[in-house]
Amino acid sequence: MNQKIIPIVAQEVSKQRKRQAPKGRRVDPAALAEVQALLGQQSRQADMLIEHLHKLQDHFGHLSSAHLAALAQEMRLAQTEVYEVATFYHHFDVVKEGETAPATLTVRVCDGLSCEMAGAKTLLDKLPKILGKDVRVIAAPCVGRCEQAPVAVVGQNPVIGATCDAVEKTVKAAAIKHTPEGFIDHAAYLAAGGYALLKDCISGKHDIESVITTMETSGLRGLGGAGFPAGRKWRIVRAEAGPRLMAVNIDEGEPGTFKDRVYLERDPHRFLEGMLIAAWAVGIDKIYIYLRDEYHGCRAMLESELQKLRAAAPMAGMPEIFLRRGAGAYICGEESAMIESIEGKRGMPRLRPPYVAQVGLFGRPTLEHNFETLFWVREILEKGGDWFTSHGRNGRKGLRSFSVSGRVRSPGVKLAPAGITIQELIDEHCGGMLEGQTFYAYLPGGASGGILPASMNNIPLDFDTLQPYGCFIGSAAVMVLSDKDTAVGAARNLMQFFKHESCGQCTPCRNGTAKAADLIDKPKWDLALLADLSNVMRDASICGLGQAAPNPVDCVVKYFPHELA
Repeated sequence: MNQKIIPIVAQEVSKQRKRQAPKGRRVDPAALAEVQALLGQQSRQADMLIEHLHKLQDHFGHLSSAHLAALAQEMRLAQTEVYEVATFYHHFDVVKEGETAPATLTVRVCDGLSCEMAGAKTLLDKLPKILGKDVRVIAAPCVGRCEQAPVAVVGQNPVIGATCDAVEKTVKAAAIKHTPEGFIDHAAYLAAGGYALLKDCISGKHDIESVITTMETSGLRGLGGAGFPAGRKWRIVRAEAGPRLMAVNIDEGEPGTFKDRVYLERDPHRFLEGMLIAAWAVGIDKIYIYLRDEYHGCRAMLESELQKLRAAAPMAGMPEIFLRRGAGAYICGEESAMIESIEGKRGMPRLRPPYVAQVGLFGRPTLEHNFETLFWVREILEKGGDWFTSHGRNGRKGLRSFSVSGRVRSPGVKLAPAGITIQELIDEHCGGMLEGQTFYAYLPGGASGGILPASMNNIPLDFDTLQPYGCFIGSAAVMVLSDKDTAVGAARNLMQFFKHESCGQCTPCRNGTAKAADLIDKPKWDLALLADLSNVMRDASICGLGQAAPNPVDCVVKYFPHELA
């Protein structure tokens, strides 16, 4: 028996000696040197993976196999870990050995519903011929500028109200810097009394209990879509053992939503002060701000304003603030998927429980908030919870920031009383419908919030008011359709979006969105099969994407049967 064992052991030792490098692609020394130069002195910890992938993508225009292998070695990660993250996000171009790298410049034409209604398909048809082979033209999901439709993004420069001529001129021009009117920088914010409230909290003028109670009294709910009471969330996370972290969601990828961008572009420090007050009240050690990659101008501005804030810190022991960059994935708007992405992984939602408030970012209790929720903190604490609840219509309380796009004269962010109806919103805040167009239908809550006919124009728009009709308000992204549009066409656009953006983790969503897109693309819909598919997706999908994706289709069947006749 010993004679049989010895040769086998010898063979294993021989294999180990021959394997002088880890399994996988051998690392090219030149590629490793380039990666090391780009990363410089920055941390190589695993949660920095997406940040470092961006550096490579920005510098080389794509991600080569050689650079991915070198990055894996530099960060002490398996090559499969790096590859699976790089291929998950839409804004990374992974080029395998032997493949041709994409054109140096990419033009992304938004094909979201608002942009489609404004003529995005014409741009996609004509631009490749106009711009030639040296420029790549591709369709892209919503880029968060629905009020300025159609929109194309040249490199990282948005072209609003895009025409072929405007895109061509931008391609030939240098980088464009957009500075919104009325921008309030750090100095201007301080001059207007900014951070005084935070300093009062730190000094003891306001105690933690009174601040949380005021937030609870206001009834402010999470404005990213879920609608969980903000004050209650503060209390829950504060009760957890430290250290506690905060994750701020500015990844508004829901088609039709752009309110966070508009507020961030104009008054970033109002949000930052609210964020720091929340951190003080809850006892937060570190803050991670997750900003969608499509907001390139916002990222440069926010980095600059954060530097000013750190240099003149309004509080002793201010929590460390990290700005993290998304990479093109709608699913990362879901809180646990966003946390996975901040940790440098694929943005795949987690199963719950445990909940993020208990086991969130890096396994710690985490206060997760949407940007706009924190934007309101200062004003609510200064004016009182009763001030916020004094607004409202039709029995509802509070204020809502509606992102309105589509066939109205004046699209944009409209601050209006909670409970306002769609007809009131159009007439009082949007200047009515476009000339020669008749109100036909509307989406009250973005792509996943369902579609309702114009005849149902008297429903209060708020949390909990739309569910009886198979819809919800979500982040209050309102898209208005006219008699030039169809609900069927809208549903087809939205289901293609969900199919494109499904993370692929669970079968009901991955296969369900693809199957639904195929079924509704047919001239005659198989209603029984669609109903069965809807039930399965709602019952078995892991997260809200798959659970809500059937909403537009179900609404067409229920409210627009004449379009299917």
